[in-house]
Formats: sequence, C-alpha cells, structure tokens
Amino acid sequence: MKKILLFTALSLSLVACKSTSTKDTSVKQQETVYEIKEANIIETLKYLTLDELEGRDSGSKGIEKAAVYLENQFKQHNIKPYFDSYRDTLSNYKETSYNIVGLIEGTDPKLKNEYIILGAHYDHIGITPEAKGDDKINNGANDNASGTTILSEIAKYIATFKNNKRSVLVVYFSAEERGLLGSQHLADKLKAKGFNLYAMLNFEMMGVPMTDKDFELYITGPQTSNMWDKLNEYAGEKLVGVIPEERQYQLFRASDNFPFYVAFNVPSQTVCSFDFKNYAYYHQPQDEFQLMDTKFMTSITQKMLPVVTKMINAETQEIQLTKK
Repeated sequence: MKKILLFTALSLSLVACKSTSTKDTSVKQQETVYEIKEANIIETLKYLTLDELEGRDSGSKGIEKAAVYLENQFKQHNIKPYFDSYRDTLSNYKETSYNIVGLIEGTDPKLKNEYIILGAHYDHIGITPEAKGDDKINNGANDNASGTTILSEIAKYIATFKNNKRSVLVVYFSAEERGLLGSQHLADKLKAKGFNLYAMLNFEMMGVPMTDKDFELYITGPQTSNMWDKLNEYAGEKLVGVIPEERQYQLFRASDNFPFYVAFNVPSQTVCSFDFKNYAYYHQPQDEFQLMDTKFMTSITQKMLPVVTKMINAETQEIQLTKK
C-alpha cells in the first residue's frame, strides 16, 4: 500500500510539475510578443524631435545623440550589429557620419542567407540661421523622425517574435538629405561583399494621413516590381496605392531605396504618406512633434506588421522586378 501511495504521489507530482511547466512556457511566450502602443511611438518620436538634437544634421552633435538612442533600442531588444559595431561610417561624406545597422538573423537554415533591408533615414537638415522667426531648428518630425519611429517599432516586433525565416537588416540612414549618401555608401559596400539581397523596403514621411484617398500609403516606383500588389495582398486590404506626384517629382529616385535598386537590381521601394497636400512644413522649422498624428502612426505600424512578416517569411521570392 505504501508503495502504491508513493507511486501515486510521485505521479501526481510529476503531472503537476509538467502542467506548471507548460503553463509557465505559455505565459513566457505571451510575454515575448511585442505590442505596438501609441505611448512607445510618442516616446521615440518625441526624443528624435527634441531641440537638443538640433535638427539631426549629418555629422553634428545632435545626430550623435539620435544615433546613441537608436543603438540603445537595438541593444534593449537584442538586435545584433551587422558589422563590428552598429555604426557604419560613411566613406563619401566630409563630416564623420554613420548609418546605424542592426541584424535580426533568420531562423530558416536556407532562407536566412537571403536578406531583406528595412530602412529609414534618421538625419535631417539641422539649423537654418536665416529662417524667419525665433525658431531656427528644423526638428524634422515628419521628415523623417516619423519613418524612423515606425521602423523602430517594426524592428522591435520582429526581434521579439523571433519567427523571421529570412535575415533582416534594420538600417537608419545618415546623409539622406545630403544626396542619399548613407544609402549609396551602404549599397556599394554590401554589393562588393556579395550580399544576397531579396528586397528593400524604405519608410519615409509617415507622420500624417493622406487626404481624400481610399488607401493609407503610396509606393514609389510602382512600375518597377509587383511590390505594390504584394503589400496589399499581405495586408489583406487596400493599404497602398499610387499618387500622380510620385511620377511628377520622380520620387522613386528621391529616397534611400534607389541606391539599392541601382546596385542590386532587386525590388527596392519606399512607402510614404506625405502627399504634398496634407502637410505644409516640409523642410521648415515648423515640422514639429506636436503636428504628428501619433494615432495614425500607431495604426499604420500595426497594419505593416503582417505585411513585413509575410514578406520575410514567404517560401519563395514572391516580390519580383517587372519584366521589361
């Protein structure tokens, strides 16, 4: 009888331990899913637009503070440096400037050797002494603290979820405002080392919603690939469209996607919500945090999560250049 009771007690104990262990694992998994919150959007956006960052001009003391802030986010969410450090020093700009580059390694034995670059430029145009009024600092809230903030939230989600089959480079570009110098430098550098790039998606000026549109973002270079269609397919809705100004102002060539298209000849495009009618303060000191629609930014970030996740995890290279 004692033996049976002992065996029963041990069995119940083991079952209890197993049950507790399973429950703890479930709780742990739930805790590791990163949730997009407006408070986090506000925190990053507000910091990047502080006057003490002096408009984040490339090579300035202000952009150095932004770089440290973004590096610390990488560290906090276990995003590794792709190079020896997070800093990729530009070889084509007179002042010491650097892209901030983080790596989220893929989980699939084969697909992890293919890369997706998610990018946004974190620089702006600095201080304009001749600007009218007392405010001379171009804080660059919409251009492009907004895109940088949205990308930072997407990066945190991917890094925490740890379910990306392909490897991802998260890049905050410097010297975009100086002629796409940061992206040009990195594209040439990666091409020279035989980098296996599948696609590049860039986030630009996403702080306010578009006006009178039945979609929320537009894409540049829609004719170059099927990315436009695939983004909407992945979103499960008409999230992305095209505006006439995209062609009129040749926007495909105007942001950090373009050097990767030239160097690698792969789908490389930008999504944006600045439609030339919805925001009056492009490259002006009035481009301030207070004018950003953080609820819109939060919503767009949430909608982009399945889009980016499906792009990263597609079994084949579903996004392809348009055949000429």
